Amino acid sequence: MLKANEKTVVFIDGANLYATSRGLDFDIDYKKLLAMFRDRSDLIRAYYYTVLIEDQEYSPIRPLVDWLDYNGYTLITKPAKDFTDSSGRRRIRNSINVDLAVDMLEIAERVDHIVLFSGDGGYRRLIEAVQRRGTRVTVISTVATNAATIADELRRQADSFVDLNTLRGDIARARSSQSPAQIDDDEYDDDDDYYDEDDYIEDEQTSPPNTGRG
Repeated sequence: MLKANEKTVVFIDGANLYATSRGLDFDIDYKKLLAMFRDRSDLIRAYYYTVLIEDQEYSPIRPLVDWLDYNGYTLITKPAKDFTDSSGRRRIRNSINVDLAVDMLEIAERVDHIVLFSGDGGYRRLIEAVQRRGTRVTVISTVATNAATIADELRRQADSFVDLNTLRGDIARARSSQSPAQIDDDEYDDDDDYYDEDDYIEDEQTSPPNTGRG
């Protein structure tokens, strides 16, 4: 997948990667993930995209976002938008897809290899456009779960596909202890469609994760 002499940029759809790793029953150690790309490629930048519920007294994903921001990742965050549906319930929606697409297109001609952590079929045309600019694209998701999390059209469009399950030994965290680089994105729990452009979910509070600080 990776070549030492290739200028490489990583794009992580945070909610999608969390859902995929959860389906495979392991948690991402983001320190290990970054180290893998730095060791095996000429890593230029690693982007992480997520949506935050700004009015929560405590946001379970905030410790992870803060850690990533200070430890080598470029964070792209977006506030969630809420509204009241016809039954009077509060609903949350937003998407980072456009932000990710704009950034990828802007950088495509200046790098050799783009790695996308997502299985969202909506990115197929984006990958096609990047390839026309002469950039190789690898997509990382999985077909190893009962319900594959990668769209078939995205997998076929990519120059190469890597099953996240094959990287488990390189990027999984030990569950006996946690650090800010290893915490679960609990804000995503049971809300895998949270960030889809056309879907929305009811806002739910979750208990804060143990960040392992102190």
